[in-house]
Amino acid sequence: MSRLFMKLTQIDRKLFQYINGCLHNRFFNFFFYYLTYLGGATFTIASSVLIWYFGSSTWSKSGALAAVSLAVSHIPVAAAKKLYPRLRPYLALPGTRTFRNPLKDHSFPSGHTTAAFSLAIPLILGHPEWICLFLPLSLLVGVSRIYLGLHYPSDVFAGAVIGTSVAAATVALWP
Repeated sequence: MSRLFMKLTQIDRKLFQYINGCLHNRFFNFFFYYLTYLGGATFTIASSVLIWYFGSSTWSKSGALAAVSLAVSHIPVAAAKKLYPRLRPYLALPGTRTFRNPLKDHSFPSGHTTAAFSLAIPLILGHPEWICLFLPLSLLVGVSRIYLGLHYPSDVFAGAVIGTSVAAATVALWP
């Protein structure tokens, strides 16, 4: 079992180093630096509440589901960050590229990715015609976290699983 864990850790680090190191260029520096904010608290909370309040009846329901999903999804994120205090890659791996004022809390799982998916999934389930916008944006938020040196791919994957699971459960359990 420890051999499998070591192999997965090695793959995780190699993928991180490729995305964080080999892909760097001026366009991606600008693009990912600003795109990552789509998974931040300000954008996700404001978006869900505005859609809930100002949207048509179907969009309003999707916004309410997204707001609830967003709030609930951060309970397992907070618990995981306490139970598994993983150092952020820029603190653990020499040579990692990062940007201004990087976060210093724990890395696992990615809260931005969780938020992006917990916002996107209720919108996609309520309006499947928008999947071509919301799903790629959520995935790119996850990639941005790796690119910026703040998360390993496994952090992002866990965030996507948490956000998607909580959002799907919220939609399924909604009265």
